[in-house]
Amino acid sequence: MNSKSTRGGAVRKKSRGKAVGSGGQGRQALEGRGPTPKAEDRTYHPAGKAKAARERLEAARKRHGGGRDEQKRTPRKKTDDTELVTGRNAVLEALRTKIPATTLYVAAKVEMDDRMREILGLAVGRNIPVLEIMRPELDRMTTRDTVHQGVALKVPAYEYAHPLEMLDEIERRGDLPLLVALDGITDPRNLGAIIRSVAAFGGQGVIVPQRRSVGVNSAAWKTSAGAAARVPVAMAPNLNQTIKGLKERGLFVIGLDGDGDVSLPGLDLANRPLLVVVGSEGKGLSRLVTENCDAVVSIPISAATESLNAGIAASVSLYEVSKLRAEATAEAAAIAAAAEAAAAVTE
Repeated sequence: MNSKSTRGGAVRKKSRGKAVGSGGQGRQALEGRGPTPKAEDRTYHPAGKAKAARERLEAARKRHGGGRDEQKRTPRKKTDDTELVTGRNAVLEALRTKIPATTLYVAAKVEMDDRMREILGLAVGRNIPVLEIMRPELDRMTTRDTVHQGVALKVPAYEYAHPLEMLDEIERRGDLPLLVALDGITDPRNLGAIIRSVAAFGGQGVIVPQRRSVGVNSAAWKTSAGAAARVPVAMAPNLNQTIKGLKERGLFVIGLDGDGDVSLPGLDLANRPLLVVVGSEGKGLSRLVTENCDAVVSIPISAATESLNAGIAASVSLYEVSKLRAEATAEAAAIAAAAEAAAAVTE
């Protein structure tokens, strides 16, 4: 048997001559795309987006005539297109106040009660589409720490007021201003609790900074138990500048801090136009905000309790201010009645 393999070896092929060149077909690719555009000229770059935002703001200022109103005409909507309001109380209050809504989601086989019946009736009456979905799907649509109670309402992104415009409206109604500003609070449940307390104790609005702060989201809606539909929330481009602007308009500013030198009970400033500033539970008030306060107020608590969280501190303060104002109003009414009675006797 022949031991040699029948497989042929490698064979070098003869050259067929010179290869044909590209003839300049790849020259354009070799030349590149020219100089790199500046960062602000690239629409996808953060600098480009910032430039576009500045141009939109400048155009808006020109449309509204410039001047003092320029600061007041800041964009109001969040970047998100929609928001989900969850929980029966929050959804019901949003529908009662006729907040624009696009869809009502209801979990299949949801337990019916008076609130659910009213929710469905209001949605049908306003021609809002009602979609029945499985509960796991509704769970996926909402955040993990949100208890949706089998219902969610899709609404446009929250439209914030401007602090000075909010004050204009309060003064137009003839009310004594009582506002709350948040300094460094990032928990939406604290925001929701504060909104609820503002509504309960006669306040007219809440102010949140544009940066490093919580916004009105589904968790805040849920915790507010629907009060977010009635109490306006304003967004301050710069909290310190906003505080200065409100002080120029006659508001007194008090900051809440455990080490404050003024005690809350019997607060002398309660009957003045008032802005209450609440700091974060961990860091408290920032240095610049503290410097802009007319008084730093502390809430007396027992030594066994280290501190109060932001929502509770705001609630206690608003209650005390509300109580002192009610006492002053009653005292003034009694004095006026006595003066009227004395005048009648004299006549």
